[in-house]
Amino acid sequence: MPVGLFALAVGGFGIGLTEFVIMGLLPEVAADFAVSEPVAGYLISGYALSVAVGAVALSAAITRFDRKKVLMSLLLLFIAGNLMSAVADSYSFMMAGRIVAALCHGAFFGVGSVVAADLVAPEKRANAIAMMFAGLTVANVLGVPLGTLLGQQLGWRSTFWAITVIGIIALAGIKLLVPATPARADASLRAELRVFARPQVWVSIAVTILGFGGMFGGFTYIAFTLTEVTGFASSTVPWLLILFGAGLFAGNLVGGRLADRALVPSLLAILAVLTVVLAAFALTAQSKVATVIALLLMGAAGFATVPGLQLRIMRYASDAPTLASGSNIAAFNIGNAAGAWLGGLAIGAGFGFTSPLWVGAGVTLAGLVVLAAASVRRSAPAEALVDAGSPRA
Repeated sequence: MPVGLFALAVGGFGIGLTEFVIMGLLPEVAADFAVSEPVAGYLISGYALSVAVGAVALSAAITRFDRKKVLMSLLLLFIAGNLMSAVADSYSFMMAGRIVAALCHGAFFGVGSVVAADLVAPEKRANAIAMMFAGLTVANVLGVPLGTLLGQQLGWRSTFWAITVIGIIALAGIKLLVPATPARADASLRAELRVFARPQVWVSIAVTILGFGGMFGGFTYIAFTLTEVTGFASSTVPWLLILFGAGLFAGNLVGGRLADRALVPSLLAILAVLTVVLAAFALTAQSKVATVIALLLMGAAGFATVPGLQLRIMRYASDAPTLASGSNIAAFNIGNAAGAWLGGLAIGAGFGFTSPLWVGAGVTLAGLVVLAAASVRRSAPAEALVDAGSPRA
């Protein structure tokens, strides 16, 4: 694998850490700024909303620029946002730092996916995308618990200082290791927008929202499922979440390899497996052994979809992929929010703490149906410009 992929992975690690580590530091942040924990929680939701906005808005603004320079500029934004968080003297300034850091999130992964795919041969593109997203999964497995521990021992600001340093390392790595990747000579916002006239681009976005939203809908309330249904002690939940993160890491790499071999069949199979896992988890959640197995498989199957879903939209928008790729990153976050909302509705309706898993299974099944229906025509549609040498989507 090209060494540039490792620089992209470091950037992904830092961004993933920024997104998720705040969850373990909310009590300290809330106490420091004298706000309630629900108000402190807006630092999470505000970040997520800014990711979706930045993924589309910044991707639209950068279509004509050298992609390496774009990635470096996005990391400067990331460094600035985390530096603001580290020195924040008020809740509002902390929120501003979170928003600044979040704006680069979607665009970085969107542009980074295009750059990663261009660094390798066509038959290895999904695996290259998976390598970049591996940084995000490692952030879940190792970065979040270590970052939380650092913040608890040395103060929550120390975690954001550490993330700022990681951003600087990623910036240096991309400058030194990623080759210049000029945009196409005919690149323009109009060309980027034209790809959204292709139905298969919207199919990709819909499947991303449904497939990933189903997994996240089940995961959002997993702590309640583990403690209230399965009977695990609260102290064991962080360790169980590390197990889930290990599933994310493994599933991401396996999903990339499978997508390179057979894109649509692998996505159909993974979505089917994820649907079954979520349903089986709901049925067996009272068993600790079954829950541990299901938690690992849910993480693996859930994130195994990511490289393939990202590659699929890039294939159908291969002549102008930047905005489409960024929009698909936004779709992942929309799926996160929608899945969490639907799962919360099920709990609020009195269906219990396994109901989000059932909701997730239903939403994922809907994504499977949409993809299967769109794949009935075995040959790629005429408007889809598929790279030479790549299997058809």
